[in-house]
Amino acid sequence: MAVRGRYAGVMERTTRAVAQIPAVPEDLDATDAEKATGRVELPLHVRWSGPLRVYDLGDRRDRARVYEQVLREGNDDDVRRFIRVDDLIDLWDELVLPRHVRRAWAEWLERHRGVSVPC
Repeated sequence: MAVRGRYAGVMERTTRAVAQIPAVPEDLDATDAEKATGRVELPLHVRWSGPLRVYDLGDRRDRARVYEQVLREGNDDDVRRFIRVDDLIDLWDELVLPRHVRRAWAEWLERHRGVSVPC
């Protein structure tokens, strides 16, 4: 059933946003992947809007912005490279994330770390 009228665009945007399933690799804690440190640029498929930007992962604000973008737009390899679980837990209350991304990660943290965080 097609949605017509003034709500059509809203329905399409909502459906697309929810349809994007966040990357939540089950093996994040067990991976031997090298973690990014220092100054980084995010891949184009993660930071697809705006000018190229360098982030300093040693800076809490920059690290939070990287985590937000990677958790929303990244694939499993991006998550393994940029996300440290202990930092994710530490930054959790400061991160601006869509509800479905928060829920997916809250479930992962409960399952793998026994940590309960608000969705």
